[in-house]
Amino acid sequence: MTLSQSPTLNIRRLAETEFYQLGAPMDEVRSLEERVRIDGGKVVARTYRAAGMMAMWMIDIGIVQFYGPEGEMLRTVNLFQQEQSARAAA
Repeated sequence: MTLSQSPTLNIRRLAETEFYQLGAPMDEVRSLEERVRIDGGKVVARTYRAAGMMAMWMIDIGIVQFYGPEGEMLRTVNLFQQEQSARAAA
């Protein structure tokens, strides 16, 4: 994933894909709920919700964590690691 092109759109697509792979119905994935967390006038996180699951993108540290309906962590994606891997492959 290339973060420099459109990080917000890329992360939203990542959330949709992961939710679907985790069992969310496509109609719920398509109507993904998105919220923005602002701290000190700066966007610090975005959350995405579908089918009782939640994903949180912690922007500064480049991590997206996926949680199940009971709050259990299902998956963690390190975006900075993915970006480094993509550069190394190129």
